[in-house]
Amino acid sequence: MNANEIVITTNKLNQHIDPQLHIWGWEVPVYLFFGGLAAGILIITALAIIYDKEKELPYSYNKLALFAPIGLTLGMIALFFDLEYKLHVFRFYTTFQVTSPMSWGSWILQLFYPASILVILGTIKKGWPWIYEKIKNIPMMEKIILFSERNLKTIAYISIPIGVSLGIYTGILLSAYVARPFWNSSILGPIFLVSGLSTALALVLILTKDKHEQHFISKVDLGVIITEITLIALFIIGMQTGSAIKIESIGMILGGAFTTKFWIFFVGIGLFTPMVLEILELKGKAVPKMLPASLVLFGGLIFRFIMVSAGQVSTWVNY
Repeated sequence: MNANEIVITTNKLNQHIDPQLHIWGWEVPVYLFFGGLAAGILIITALAIIYDKEKELPYSYNKLALFAPIGLTLGMIALFFDLEYKLHVFRFYTTFQVTSPMSWGSWILQLFYPASILVILGTIKKGWPWIYEKIKNIPMMEKIILFSERNLKTIAYISIPIGVSLGIYTGILLSAYVARPFWNSSILGPIFLVSGLSTALALVLILTKDKHEQHFISKVDLGVIITEITLIALFIIGMQTGSAIKIESIGMILGGAFTTKFWIFFVGIGLFTPMVLEILELKGKAVPKMLPASLVLFGGLIFRFIMVSAGQVSTWVNY
């Protein structure tokens, strides 16, 4: 052995890093999915209120908002399961770090709940009368409901940036990790926002019984899906024309380990198939109402699983 040679021996016994880093499990993609869904719900409801579309979009206007805090809570429960030190969750709210995406996200979540609840209360008499009957006798509740009804459009205007911020945050949470080249793209924020909006539109298609609303939402969702496909293409092009390590990382979906999951399950089943079905439906063809919407929801969920898993595998240095 050369006298100047240094030999380093390591035994990799940590299942979280061998053979690749896998700190985040199912909890994080589920959280990102429900976070994006909740953001999309709040945006759709707020837009319906701002443009006075109660007659044209009765479900989106009066009922949909109820699922915004429910969806976000499901996501928060999944995220809570992921926390190593669950009792320390309050520490996120003892400080605000301007340069930390997680700190921004924590405070956006706290703004989301009151905004969505006020929207719900502003439409609860028409949207969910049975819930109104159960809560109307709670002290101060009638005053809060009256306030929400009188200021509903103002609350909707405030809700738009909150919903957009939450939707973009679910992508920025990943893109801020420079150490993971597959995530390190500024376009992830818009992709996650558009994807969340698409899943929310799909939820409306499943829940509403109004034919005019179904037709209108189908047209909007078709445009959103096309936008998402465009953003995905720009994401791939940006990575392919980037540094060598980014070209290597995007290779995971261009012939690598995640190719089948990405192109067949996400792009094929979750984007192109519902896009074609919605085009056929708009042309008057008989298409099961639940099918394209269910595929969009499936695509939104599988997309987040792929992104979280592939990003953790990508690295600047292969050990």
